[in-house]
Amino acid sequence: MKRSFYIMSDGEIKRKDNTFVFENDSGKKYIPIEELNDIYVFGELTLNKRFLEYASQKEVPVHFFNHYGYYIGSFYPREHLNSGYMILKQAEHYLDSTKRLFLARQFVAGSAQNILHVLKYYINRDKEMLNDTYYAIEELMGRLEGCTEVSQLMAIEGNIRDLYYKAFDLILENPDFSFEKRTRRPPQNYINTMISFGNSIIYTIVLSEIYKTHLDPRIGYLHSTNFRRFTLNLDVSEIFKPIIVDRMILTLIGKKMITKSDFDKNANGIIMKDKGKQLILQEIDKKMGVTIKHRELGREVSYRTIVRMELYKLEKHLMGEKEFKPFQSKW
Repeated sequence: MKRSFYIMSDGEIKRKDNTFVFENDSGKKYIPIEELNDIYVFGELTLNKRFLEYASQKEVPVHFFNHYGYYIGSFYPREHLNSGYMILKQAEHYLDSTKRLFLARQFVAGSAQNILHVLKYYINRDKEMLNDTYYAIEELMGRLEGCTEVSQLMAIEGNIRDLYYKAFDLILENPDFSFEKRTRRPPQNYINTMISFGNSIIYTIVLSEIYKTHLDPRIGYLHSTNFRRFTLNLDVSEIFKPIIVDRMILTLIGKKMITKSDFDKNANGIIMKDKGKQLILQEIDKKMGVTIKHRELGREVSYRTIVRMELYKLEKHLMGEKEFKPFQSKW
């Protein structure tokens, strides 16, 4: 399976013959191009057009993050699976309010189902106090069918997330990582910093997988399409955030693998030190490589493959072959 390459320190990356090499004061590191899925850049990086040309030729997206760990943007190589037919189908399902509403509802429902799965995991481990949250989220899910606007779906999704995040305090029982309320750019406490960083990573993972399909990442359904940003990766990520990002956060804090010493405070908010970022990247990378037995396929597949399959399911829905049903974790 191809892997992601993470650049955490400052240096230079360039093409060397038929591969990439990253070089700084610590030495050289050769990156086997045939094993490379994408590149994540967190340090200050020097690169040239020859590197970008080869990344495009080998179909390797490069994702950039600033000093604080915020996503800046991606070098999205020239699309090699362009499909005018699929773009038209995506646009058709966006412009038709009924078709758009159906897909937007599926993304919210898929996210909520996997949130319930996470809560059930902890309820079964002596956290019965989470039952009230579980039933409240179930009640909110029951309102999804009655929504006639995407904005109504997003409001319910926000209420579900609010209840769910507040349950983190009951799960963790760790005052250092009290949730309080969702804050962004900059996050105002440790757990919000972890949520923001983890979410930005899953957004780019899904974006990398979209690149390998005929789908256009600029046309989403739950998140409004506009002129500036990718949105389809945000939609699909909703399904996977609970079981990949949130489980990772709860595990790292629960096992005290990450502590408040892994963060810095500045005038604007809380940022994570490189050690904390590396830990989260390692855990997400490990999770994406975990294989589970897929019931329909009858064989072991990795979580990264499951993300790709979700996109293929979406393609089939857009072409009218099979109605899209979001992935629900059973593990």
